[in-house]
Amino acid sequence: MKPLDGKVAVVTGAGRERGIGRAAAVALAKWGADVVVTDLARPVPGTEWGGRTTVADDMLGLEALAAEVNSLGSVGLPLAVDVTNREEVQNCVNETVEVLGGIDILFNNAGTPTGIGPFLETPGSVWEKSWQVNVMGIVNCCQAVIPEMQKRGGGSIINNASVAGIRATLDSAAYTTTKFAVVGLTKSLARDFGRDGVRCNAVCPGDIATQMNDEVLEMMARKMGVGVTELEGHATSAQLSLGRRGVANDVASVVVWLASELSGYVTGEEIRVDGGWEVGL
Repeated sequence: MKPLDGKVAVVTGAGRERGIGRAAAVALAKWGADVVVTDLARPVPGTEWGGRTTVADDMLGLEALAAEVNSLGSVGLPLAVDVTNREEVQNCVNETVEVLGGIDILFNNAGTPTGIGPFLETPGSVWEKSWQVNVMGIVNCCQAVIPEMQKRGGGSIINNASVAGIRATLDSAAYTTTKFAVVGLTKSLARDFGRDGVRCNAVCPGDIATQMNDEVLEMMARKMGVGVTELEGHATSAQLSLGRRGVANDVASVVVWLASELSGYVTGEEIRVDGGWEVGL
């Protein structure tokens, strides 16, 4: 028996090849859970990141991830979902329940770094996008999933908040505001639904070597007029107690622990996964 045998998990923002969502989906499957993997699964111009796409380009990435989940002995179900669209979120929940029988675990990983930038240069549209994805996306998913967890006698919700949700760093006001909101929402849900057996916790990753963070590093390096390697090396040597950048599996390991009964008496917590990052107020 595996710790999550018989459990059904939904992971948002799972489409990126080197992302926390993908790593968490694979880890959950290794622990025995069936996993619904979701992302926008369509191109979205990332003009603030040099014109790159900031999400999975199409369903191929999600389908490949679902196939990997299947290869681990679990059921993988790929679904295209925009977490800011309540109808798409509800359709995802409905299909998950119809195909897999219910939902026990929700990892709210979908997010956007759009709000990183100087405060006086951040327009209202960026604040709105950050809020809609990073906060209301989680609200939409939780409002759709919690009733299904109540029917099952409980469940575990894990929100991806970032270290920006517990302390402030330079030139990240919009992003930081939304991530503080995620921590507050996490605590509120833990308080409101604990008696239903629903636990809610937040993971707060630091500098994790994902595609998204690498794009942020490149943007920062351009603005500072230094090389990416130089910037990364300075951060690692000067700010990280463990002396290395994190990888997606470092966060995924905490996610599966929070999803399992090994953390059965833990709720309402924000857990740093940052290698002892000594930065911020």
